[in-house]
Amino acid sequence: MSNPRETTHVFNQYRQLLFSIAYRMLGSVTDAEDIVQEAFLRWMQGNTEEVQSPKSYLSAVVTRLCIDQLRSARVQREVYVGPWLPEPISTNLSQMGNDPAILGESLSYAFLVLLEKLGPLERAVFLLHEVFEYEYADIAQIVERSESNCRQILHRAHEHLEQPRPRFAVSYESQERLTDQFLQASTSGNMQGLLNLLAEDITFTGDSGGKMRVAYNVRGRNNVVRGTQAGWRSLPPLLVYRIQEVNRQPAIVAYKDGLVYGAMLFEIEGEQIKNIYLVANPDKLHGISL
Repeated sequence: MSNPRETTHVFNQYRQLLFSIAYRMLGSVTDAEDIVQEAFLRWMQGNTEEVQSPKSYLSAVVTRLCIDQLRSARVQREVYVGPWLPEPISTNLSQMGNDPAILGESLSYAFLVLLEKLGPLERAVFLLHEVFEYEYADIAQIVERSESNCRQILHRAHEHLEQPRPRFAVSYESQERLTDQFLQASTSGNMQGLLNLLAEDITFTGDSGGKMRVAYNVRGRNNVVRGTQAGWRSLPPLLVYRIQEVNRQPAIVAYKDGLVYGAMLFEIEGEQIKNIYLVANPDKLHGISL
């Protein structure tokens, strides 16, 4: 594969997969794109003729770069203002492709938030095995651990992620309906309508990185309703609200002068909203588009 055109063609066959691994690992569209670009440069500069499996080789490069990135990012997140939430992404973007493994349940926003409980190595092993269905032998080579060690790491990851699962899956149509009802009730000041939509133990998490004025953590139905109504009244005039697909689910996206101003995503169980995630940090909104 010494021919640059052929080498590039081989890399592009796996570009969507590599981006998907990096995005789930880092929770950042921008950082995932940087990681994929770095992997491409290493691929072009390396001796690709000796590579028996480009998929395994490139997955290893991306995963190791992500692990290093997460370890260095830990210090940055300690001084981050307020809660840190993953960066949302429009799932109609061409880079996401149409592979079921790439666009599956693991792209949901609640799942990405859940992954924050895992350390870099646990997250890598968990994603490679549970989401992308790599064999233990391949994972061991990628993360440079023994197969038995990888099994132990995966077991620990499952223990950290252990939580009650919803009894019934919520259809996309139901999510869209509840999202629309939330938008209508919020913008019209319908307090009772909001109360009916929210679970009693609901949690609201806002991420602005200190760059916008938002509530960080609010718990309880009444507190979230009061906070929602106050927050909606404090928003600038002439915002345009759209319900569009973000992370494989309906989300409320606010636009100001044609640019994304904020995104609100929900975790829904049954007929009630269990968690609300608001991303208002301008640096985290580049992955959303009309």
